[in-house]
Amino acid sequence: MPKLTRIYTRTGDAGTTGLVGGQRVPKDSLRIDAYGTVDECSSAIGLARRALADAPDSERAHLLDSWLAWVQDVLFNLGSDLATLKADRWEGMPLIAPADIEFLEHAIDRCQADLEPLANFIHPGGSFAGGFLHLARTICRRAERLLVRLRRDDEIEPLTATFLNRLSDALFVWARWINHDLGEPEHLWNPKTQIPEIPS
Repeated sequence: MPKLTRIYTRTGDAGTTGLVGGQRVPKDSLRIDAYGTVDECSSAIGLARRALADAPDSERAHLLDSWLAWVQDVLFNLGSDLATLKADRWEGMPLIAPADIEFLEHAIDRCQADLEPLANFIHPGGSFAGGFLHLARTICRRAERLLVRLRRDDEIEPLTATFLNRLSDALFVWARWINHDLGEPEHLWNPKTQIPEIPS
């Protein structure tokens, strides 16, 4: 584990950043954009976890927080993988594994069992925890799109995009699950919405 003894290094002032193997690449390169977006997703999950702390009596909140703590660890591993070219990987490097994806699928199924099936699209929102999980979901989808672009021209671990795909589904279900637990109604999309009135 590296020790972060210095936060600023001045090495990025010229618009480049370093990969794990020491290569310098532009900060706006697709690889950097991809793992930066993974970090952004984790930040939104951190906000959701803080919001969950406001429901200390909710068993779902405690369980969901433990799941999200695990997700943040895995996302950090994923970001580290993206910051490392294949030739620079080392033995025992933490990588996305099939078991990680299987966990997400089991967790989705477990929570879905507590929810009514959706007959319409819903708007993001609800509790603060639910809203932040929806935000994390949209960021996760963006990270997945970037990985799809990245792997056209670069070699990345195939399971990374699969993990993000499942995670975005999980974040959607978890947002519904915690909103239901906290008594927050779901707001359905109304395709025939009317312009609201403005009081005079």
